Amino acid sequence: MSNPSRQDVWKMFDIISPTYDQVNRILSLGMDQRWRKMVAKHLPLKNNLKILDIATGTGDQALALLKSKAPIQSIIGIDLSTEMLEIAKKKGLSKTEFLRADAEKLPFQNGSFDAVTFSFGIRNVTDPLISLKETHRVLKPRGRALILEFSLPPKPIRGFYLFYLRHLLPRIGGLLSRKPDAYRYLNQTIEHFPSGKDFCLLMKKVGFTRLRAIPMALGGVTLYIGEKE
Repeated sequence: MSNPSRQDVWKMFDIISPTYDQVNRILSLGMDQRWRKMVAKHLPLKNNLKILDIATGTGDQALALLKSKAPIQSIIGIDLSTEMLEIAKKKGLSKTEFLRADAEKLPFQNGSFDAVTFSFGIRNVTDPLISLKETHRVLKPRGRALILEFSLPPKPIRGFYLFYLRHLLPRIGGLLSRKPDAYRYLNQTIEHFPSGKDFCLLMKKVGFTRLRAIPMALGGVTLYIGEKE
């Protein structure tokens, strides 16, 4: 399998879906669940939350939101990978509906959601700016975007991190999934995607305010928070 185009990346996730959760736990040493819990901690402080979870994949972020015991009315999880969505549906999550939809063409009206979560997916879209505009559009006034993504840590940690991304992650992920090309693609997207201040500038460009970037994993993962005026 050669590296997919951004338009067809969902097909790669169809292929690796059977081992996706297991590989995530191993590659992150179980930390991926802690990162998703951090997203849940920053949900808006209001009742009857309506949440959109973009790039929901196998539903792990939706599950973390429900476990947080926040006052959630409903969650809609969207993804382009039908195989990932099938796994999500089998988890039997309450208050949650899973749909196949595109992050750059959200099939929802303006101002539909109190919060939008977007975990480890925005670096895979064709145009992150369009996706951010759509995220902003579907949020209610004072709604909150919570975007969790891999990032590049500061020096000298960055050297060790890049070694892991370029050499260890593809080998371990490929061995466990038997799809080495997929994990070579994933490490390349992590390395070349804007992070830190650069990503905050993208969020500001589409209208998000009260921007925050919360680094985790020594800077290898960042939670970006922005609000709609």
